Amino acid sequence: MGLIVHVVCHTAQARSIRLTPEDRDDLCAEVFLAIVRDDFAVLRRFRGKSSLATYLTVVARRIAVKQILQRRTTGRLGEGTVQQSNPEVPAPQTEPEERLSNHEEVERLLRGLQGTESQVVRMYHLEGKTYQEISALVDMPENSIGPILSRARNKLRRAGVNPATG
Repeated sequence: MGLIVHVVCHTAQARSIRLTPEDRDDLCAEVFLAIVRDDFAVLRRFRGKSSLATYLTVVARRIAVKQILQRRTTGRLGEGTVQQSNPEVPAPQTEPEERLSNHEEVERLLRGLQGTESQVVRMYHLEGKTYQEISALVDMPENSIGPILSRARNKLRRAGVNPATG
């Protein structure tokens, strides 16, 4: 339980979102529902190539990111239930001009990456796709996605960009 709560809170914080206790509980519940769904299918897919804690961390983070993105686009997130970490910074605008501006800024930052790196970062961080989905789209082994993301994040950090927050 503590691991899931920590992952959900850390995931939200990395996206400059401060969760209310209710939102945190809702996101944790979504993670647990995903774990028990289809008679624990998520746990049956565990192959022992990492520790169970590491596997559950990845599962929880992916579900939390997907839920946060989904709730933001449907308007169930950010309507007073979730606040940005810094109260002096205004909440993100949902006006088309603002989204276009943010999209253009992300695109500008991603220009520092080449080809597949840029595609993988875009699909993972902006589109919320899983390693498996990205693997199929870029036609490369699923276990290559993590190292590509890691190298891209390091390049962005050296360039002074935090890839978790854009």
